[in-house]
Amino acid sequence: MRALMEALFFSTLVVALAEMGDKTQLLALVLTARFRRPWPIVLGILLATVLNHALAGAVGAWVVQWLGQEALRWVLGLSFIAMAVWMLVPDKLEDDDSVHGNPGWGVLLTTTVAFFLAEMGDKTQVATVMLAAQYQAFVWVVAGTTLGMLLANAPVVWWGDKLVRKLPIRLVHGASALIFLVLGVLALLGDGALLEVSPAQP
Repeated sequence: MRALMEALFFSTLVVALAEMGDKTQLLALVLTARFRRPWPIVLGILLATVLNHALAGAVGAWVVQWLGQEALRWVLGLSFIAMAVWMLVPDKLEDDDSVHGNPGWGVLLTTTVAFFLAEMGDKTQVATVMLAAQYQAFVWVVAGTTLGMLLANAPVVWWGDKLVRKLPIRLVHGASALIFLVLGVLALLGDGALLEVSPAQP
């Protein structure tokens, strides 16, 4: 049970920090300004995140089955360190990320499609793959990363860019990068508490 709680906690923390100033947070601002209907937007974020991160978690579970323990240790360690560097690179919202959608789609479907596509290949999706491979607790990791997404994006939907402007984005990204760096170093060192987590049944 301790391993499951650890998976949930770290998945939530890492994604919530990684999302600050991320393009999906900027997308939340765009959708809020366009529709001004917070509840369908938040629900769309939830649906898109569950679908996207479930896919990422499944990839992480597959990686565990495909790689041996030693190879997994190196892949996770180097991936976490690479993610730490990536966290320091500013993100921006591309035109293609703000899906305008079909006029008949409505707020919920437009938000779901926009967030699902924006999350493809994004930091948090990649982090979900790695966390699912590390903890081998699919449901708990996906629940944590989804909660992290909501913690980062839902307040933006209600309070808008005033909240974003007050956040020390560089400091938050630095803290997130530090967490990824520590995870990577511990993975490479083969820290038992971190890497040799017994596969936990969800």
